Amino acid sequence: MNAVVRVVVKAVTIVTSVTLVLAGIVAGVSAQQPGFKRIVLQQGNLSVPGRELVQAIAEFQPGATVGRHTHPGEEIGYVLEGTILLEQEGKPSVTLGAGKTFLIPSGTVHNATNNGSSQARVLATYIVEKGKPLATLVAGK
Repeated sequence: MNAVVRVVVKAVTIVTSVTLVLAGIVAGVSAQQPGFKRIVLQQGNLSVPGRELVQAIAEFQPGATVGRHTHPGEEIGYVLEGTILLEQEGKPSVTLGAGKTFLIPSGTVHNATNNGSSQARVLATYIVEKGKPLATLVAGK
């Protein structure tokens, strides 16, 4: 194999390896936990430069949890049905039922779990930095 071909093969191998590693990282961050589903209803620009709105329904099957994570902006939530246990770093855990609301400040590590026996649904509105992942998983304690 001549020198030019070796260099090309090595470059292709490096690019392929980096692409696979990045794809794995993105898949791991954006993957949803079993029994939890986030359904985006709308997403759009805001009048605040660099920010966007994402509105979604979060569905939790009984026993399902999101996993400890953060958002690059605020999360405003309204429990539509069922009950969730909301854990926020620096605050006591709270159990929220239908009709209850919550606010998660930007960058706050938090988790929600359906400890009930029926599905829980939350209307979640995020005001986040454009171009960043909506949620980033955080390693457990």
